[in-house]
Amino acid sequence: MSSNDSDHDVIVVGTGAGGMAAAVVAAHAGLKVLMVEKTDRIGGSTAISGGAVWAPLNAQTEKVGHPDSWEKVWRYMETTVGSAAPASMQKAFLQAAPVMLKWFDDQTDVKLLARSYSPDYYSDRDGAALGGRSLDPLMFDGRQLGSHFSKLRDPLAEFMVLGGMMVNMTDAKHLLAVTRSFKSWKEGVKLVLRYLFDRLSGYHRGTRLVLGNALAARLFKSALDKGVAYRLNSPITRLNMQDGVVTGVTVMSSGKEVELFARCAVVLATGGQPWSESFRRNNYPQPTGPWSMSPSDNRGDGISVAIQAGAVMGSASAFAAFWAPVSILKRADGSELRYPHLVWDRAKPGLMAVNGAAQRFVNEATSYHEFVIGMYRSHQTVPTVPAFLICDSLFMEKWGMGLAMPGGRPRNHLVKAGYLYQAKNLPELALQLALDPEVLERTAARFDGWAEKGHDDDFGKGSTDYNRYLGDSDHKPNPCLGQLRTGPFYAVKVYAGDIGTAVGIACNENAQAMGSDGLPIRGLYVAGNDMQSVMGGQYPAPGITLGPAMTFGWLAGSHIAEHQFSKGKA
Repeated sequence: MSSNDSDHDVIVVGTGAGGMAAAVVAAHAGLKVLMVEKTDRIGGSTAISGGAVWAPLNAQTEKVGHPDSWEKVWRYMETTVGSAAPASMQKAFLQAAPVMLKWFDDQTDVKLLARSYSPDYYSDRDGAALGGRSLDPLMFDGRQLGSHFSKLRDPLAEFMVLGGMMVNMTDAKHLLAVTRSFKSWKEGVKLVLRYLFDRLSGYHRGTRLVLGNALAARLFKSALDKGVAYRLNSPITRLNMQDGVVTGVTVMSSGKEVELFARCAVVLATGGQPWSESFRRNNYPQPTGPWSMSPSDNRGDGISVAIQAGAVMGSASAFAAFWAPVSILKRADGSELRYPHLVWDRAKPGLMAVNGAAQRFVNEATSYHEFVIGMYRSHQTVPTVPAFLICDSLFMEKWGMGLAMPGGRPRNHLVKAGYLYQAKNLPELALQLALDPEVLERTAARFDGWAEKGHDDDFGKGSTDYNRYLGDSDHKPNPCLGQLRTGPFYAVKVYAGDIGTAVGIACNENAQAMGSDGLPIRGLYVAGNDMQSVMGGQYPAPGITLGPAMTFGWLAGSHIAEHQFSKGKA
């Protein structure tokens, strides 16, 4: 339901996982809640994400064969996050995350399933788990949203095929194997028929939702079920205060300022500030650019108004953002399409990454966050932003690379657009990339040698459980190492992109925004990427942005419901 009513108990600004989690919890307690959204769609970054939620110690870990313990996960946090974030905040997250999951499972349509095998990103470090800690949202039927389905943010085009059918990794593998496996053929036919039925029924895209779009839809459905109202196209301009207490917000609507009153509290969850040019310039390593995979509306609105109201920024982050290599297609109309190289291509056997000196610089199968750290490390001595991902024709036909699809699909348009480079041999490819042909050939020959040996002595591609999880289990002896031998050869440029910022407003264990006096600002809460990351800019595992977002959104909603702040009272 949309709303023009200006009188509410709680106003939540931003409609990603953190904001909607807070809204659902507060509304469940009987509070009147309004969600305010800057754009014309609900879902924020969550709706275009992979949807993984990292929640160690959850009730499903033992069921999927990976029983967890506080001692084990805390050792892992010490070896990955360490002092990059306050220990008190890390512990608050670990204590609350499993309780949060159970609450949503019991009280809402938010249903998640723990992965039976999904190694933490640093699977060779003490305390790492091989599964159970990361969960995925169950597939959701978008038709359950009724007329509100059109208000849900669409996923990235790269997560859809046939112009609007969502697929996850399992779906993609079935679709690629439809001519080789009867099981895959059946699954593929089911997917396509469901999609065709949706389009014939008048939906603008498929209603079978997976990944982050399913999580956003489940939270949206839960919010609607509990009577949460929402207001679109209403960017926040300031927080309203009285006697040091936040009493509401002012938003822009149809070119006019509108004041919205909140009897209890305001929750800021506007998605952080990856599209703030000044923030990138002052906090990111250089070079940087507009390479974020977050929605371009995430410009730090919530953080700015919080600071104006007296809140302070967090500190001690290892990195200002969560990194991901991104390739960019420049369209004929001047717009850009960004593709995140997260988990599909880099770990597969036969893909090699090189810097401007035509030399490898990183384990290609490492996490996307570590890959970009490797880019910046190499760039200190050799131009590495952009870097180059290189493969041969066998790899391309089997796996594809970036926006270039496998299986003989058309890709000449990508070559003409300057996104994909194609050459009959490596020296010719090197000239196109302005690399030294002889060095590139030597680098590729050395890479081929490690593939024959089955062990990468230079960077260890395929040396960890996480690497091998994303490789090709049917490829021997190393699922991540293959050769570059069969022309034509291909390359794409990748830039040092991100999937969101890690620096935000300092909070306490209840997600209350902190002031310069070290005390919480009454009536003000922060969640998601508006909040200083409890991971301190480190990236231990899949889902470490959505897990804390939902957890601290839940903590915020719970704290508001418990205390029910009223104007002028703590």
